[in-house]
Amino acid sequence: MTALLYLPAVRYSYVQDDRAIVVANPAAHSIGAAVRAFDQPYWPPPSEAGLYRPVTILSLAVDWSIARGRPWWPHLVNALWHGLASVLLVLILARWLPPLASVAAGLVFAVHPVHVEGVANIVSRNELLAAVGIFAAVLAARQHWWIVTVVCAGLAMLSKENAIVVGGLILLDDWLRPRGQPAYPRRLYGALGIVTIAFLVVWMQVGKSATADVAAPFLGAGLGQRLAMALPALARATALLFWPVSLSVDYNPQVIPYRTFISFAAILGAGIALLVLLGGFAARRRAPALCFAALGTALAYLPTSNLLFPVGVVLAERNLYLAVLLPATLAGLGVAWALARWERPPVLVPIALVLGALAARTLYRLPAWTDNRAFLLTLLTDHPESYRGQQSAAAVFAGMGGTAEARAAYARADSLFGRDPHLQAAYAYYLVGLGDTIKAAPLAREARRRLPRERVAMRVEYLLAKERLEPERAQALRDSAQHWFPFERGWYDATAPPPAP
Repeated sequence: MTALLYLPAVRYSYVQDDRAIVVANPAAHSIGAAVRAFDQPYWPPPSEAGLYRPVTILSLAVDWSIARGRPWWPHLVNALWHGLASVLLVLILARWLPPLASVAAGLVFAVHPVHVEGVANIVSRNELLAAVGIFAAVLAARQHWWIVTVVCAGLAMLSKENAIVVGGLILLDDWLRPRGQPAYPRRLYGALGIVTIAFLVVWMQVGKSATADVAAPFLGAGLGQRLAMALPALARATALLFWPVSLSVDYNPQVIPYRTFISFAAILGAGIALLVLLGGFAARRRAPALCFAALGTALAYLPTSNLLFPVGVVLAERNLYLAVLLPATLAGLGVAWALARWERPPVLVPIALVLGALAARTLYRLPAWTDNRAFLLTLLTDHPESYRGQQSAAAVFAGMGGTAEARAAYARADSLFGRDPHLQAAYAYYLVGLGDTIKAAPLAREARRRLPRERVAMRVEYLLAKERLEPERAQALRDSAQHWFPFERGWYDATAPPPAP
């Protein structure tokens, strides 16, 4: 059923990050190259985003080798991985729910519209592999297959760093085991701890090479300012899980309004977090499935929540992949409750309606990921308040030679959220190309104030220094840029003034 639901995606192209991670990445083009790149960051140069997901790259390399770079195959494989994750969830919930109820929960998980980004976007394979690894590790631990458990946990973490919570989920499942069953051995948790620490050490060496992998609203923000954005994002995430109507491919300002102070939305987000935690603990004996879903969802969301530390996104639907566990389990509990009171046919009608509505919303949402054009038009239509959407539109207009349109789109993006150094740098670079150095200079200066190692802003200041006949400053900028970003040497060599005769 899952593969059929996402079957239209086999006609889709590579979209957004697919091009950098797959199309332009030699490590994703052959199995041998992927194996040799096991000590390389997930994002290849010139990106500064770092991260470490070698199993995901290996999986994409297998796809590339099979389909010779054509995108239909990885789209299909994503659907199959998603289907496998849904089946594994059914098996996990079958410990506490009747068969029909656990199947209903798995179906809700499978067709939930929040999963569109996680399945239709090829590089979101990392979410799928991590989820399958986590669910498989939980099930293997139940069977006392300790080596398999540790291997699955390790593969999950090597697929995406969010899977570092796998040990917590196994511990939670152990805590909820039926009475009379023995606890998992300490050596299992010792092995999981060793694998987790080893992964963190490697990740810090390889994946933490980024100098700017923090979402723009969190740059320079203290704890209070960060929570002023993170808590409303949590409230928005909850709405997406339980009422997935206003979906978006971007949740940067002002799709989620930029705030630096505690608001009603932040208080609501804090209340939701407290309710999930208290409700999860309270349900341990009476509804262990709900306890597992609530606390498991909290664990899964925590690494990307920006509550403990800032990350590269305010909110993304792909990061809610495991969090759909909570609404899916609640649906399964609803079916179990109804089955205890009524005959099966009346119970099947409402769950069929819910599944139909969710599937229809998923099918309606899928075309947003057809290609980059559909992606951008969908974002601009649904959320014109997205500064990232306006910035992308500006880049498109610039590439088409539409100077007036590009300047207007950059100005709109800057007016919506003028605190993103990457936007300011891109805007300044475009203006320098037009000869408007007066307006470009303060943009580049402000970009570097917020993020001293903003690569494009350094280019702008270098060009401005050459324009103003400041050779010492130009040389200093060139030397710094080439030291921080060795791959920039070619650009600086190409723009260097000719040697004196």
